[in-house]
Amino acid sequence: MTQVRAYSSHPGLDRPRSRWADAAVFVGAAVLIWVVVKVSAGVNVPFDQADAPAAVSTDPDQLPYYAARSLLRMFAALGLSIAFTFVYATAAARLPRAGKVLLPLLDILQSVPILGFLSITITGFIALFPGSSLGLEAASIFAIFTSQAWNMTFAFYQSLISQPRELDEAARNLRLSRWQRFWRVDVPSGMFPLVWNAMMSFGGGWFFLTAAEAISVNNREYALPGIGSYVAGAAAESDTGKVMLAVATMIIMVIGLNVAFWRPITVWAERFRVEDSESADAPRSLVLDLLRRSHLPGGLAKLLGPLVYPIDRGMAVFGLAERPLYVPVLRRRVADVVFGAVVAVALTVGAVLMLHYIHTIVGFGELAHAAFLGVLTLGRVIVLLLVASAVWVPIGVWIGLNPKVTRLAQPVVQVLASFPANFLFPLVTAVLVATGASLQWAAIALMALGAQWYILFNVIAGAAAVPNDLREAAANLRLPRNLWWRKLILPAIFPSYVTGALTAAGGAWNASIVAEVVEFGPTTLVATGLGSYIADATRVGDFPRILVGVLVMSSFVVGINRLFWRRLYALAQRRYSL
Repeated sequence: MTQVRAYSSHPGLDRPRSRWADAAVFVGAAVLIWVVVKVSAGVNVPFDQADAPAAVSTDPDQLPYYAARSLLRMFAALGLSIAFTFVYATAAARLPRAGKVLLPLLDILQSVPILGFLSITITGFIALFPGSSLGLEAASIFAIFTSQAWNMTFAFYQSLISQPRELDEAARNLRLSRWQRFWRVDVPSGMFPLVWNAMMSFGGGWFFLTAAEAISVNNREYALPGIGSYVAGAAAESDTGKVMLAVATMIIMVIGLNVAFWRPITVWAERFRVEDSESADAPRSLVLDLLRRSHLPGGLAKLLGPLVYPIDRGMAVFGLAERPLYVPVLRRRVADVVFGAVVAVALTVGAVLMLHYIHTIVGFGELAHAAFLGVLTLGRVIVLLLVASAVWVPIGVWIGLNPKVTRLAQPVVQVLASFPANFLFPLVTAVLVATGASLQWAAIALMALGAQWYILFNVIAGAAAVPNDLREAAANLRLPRNLWWRKLILPAIFPSYVTGALTAAGGAWNASIVAEVVEFGPTTLVATGLGSYIADATRVGDFPRILVGVLVMSSFVVGINRLFWRRLYALAQRRYSL
């Protein structure tokens, strides 16, 4: 029987406590709170939509403040993404009928480009906070949220449906409530892939930071203080020196985040791996070691611990975490028919109204034109996935199976994944103009810079989660290299790879919005495709064409997901779940 890695709670085996560690943790927490309060003061300032600035100052002295504002938005979006992931993925995995609607809806949401969300929501957010910049901040955070949440939701959903059967049986035998099962079984069992995908999604958020801070929709331009809007302003001025300065600032910030936040979180998540034996070379984090040597986290746990039991009792109203062993066939079929009929009627009415609107305003010819552009972008996505899989699967397995390599490679991978590749787009534009090269093929490389990391991070997480007892068995049997790949590694990482490739495909479609149109100063290069079509429609505020573009992109993504990716998901669940 597999078991969750155990850690001794005996006081004599704990790390020795240190007053110096207490002082360091206290000072660090105090500085963090002060910085958050200081930076947050600029979030709620008077705002007049008519006189809203279209650009920010590109004075290099403002870069630290801009970086802090961007980081605050990123963590606010991350918090929203985690909450959304817990609710949405749990509902899709635990409610069979709801899952039939929620999973296709998640495919659609993932396929809607960030500019599509902004063009629809920005007016509502500004109206929600009249006279205050909070509306624009909320729109920016929501846009970043849409670039983070979908991948995390897919990863957590995959962990729920492939959960070891003995954990499910234990939860039922212990008669845990739904609330208790979620926090004591579901979250711990899905913590390891969730942490890795949260780190990857955070990096994906950086990619769309420029679009979320330097907003150009509906023939209007808005700019929020942030490193993304700084790069947009520097690119508009054709100032490569300031662009490179922003790049250096971003690298420093990503490395600092990795050391102070992501590395401790990933090391802490190691305790939730399910295996029979433990690696002799466990990963470490200096920041986590410091926290473990301090009395403050334990004191905080003792202070909040008494609240656990009352909360469990209060949440018991949601019932036990179990399903009825038998449901009458007639009752189940009637419920399925009613549910299917309601969904079918809603979809039919919505489709008729939407098609009537498109036919009346732009005609079905525009829909056919957008579909042809979608085929061109699909070709770029397929090439990207094939090349990225061939390159990053072996590298991801090598990193994930070697804790020492993980310790060294994770900061490098995190920098590469978190670095917003569109910061380099102005420089790429200059090179393409100088060499006369075409963006038609270069767009694939630009899309890959934003999407390929989903495959790498998921493969690393999948390889790192391979139980040590299986690795030791393979080593003892001295499996040849080809059998080692075919019988152990590829089946073990298959569920994680499917999640990563699925999300990379969706991310590539989204990245096409910014990769098929690149600008530097007065020069603009455009690649023929659905991404450039949507970007142009959003810039001029042509809502019918925005709707057509989003509809076609969603149709491509959902259709491919249902015909191809979902079958791989089912195969991963049926044959390759550990």
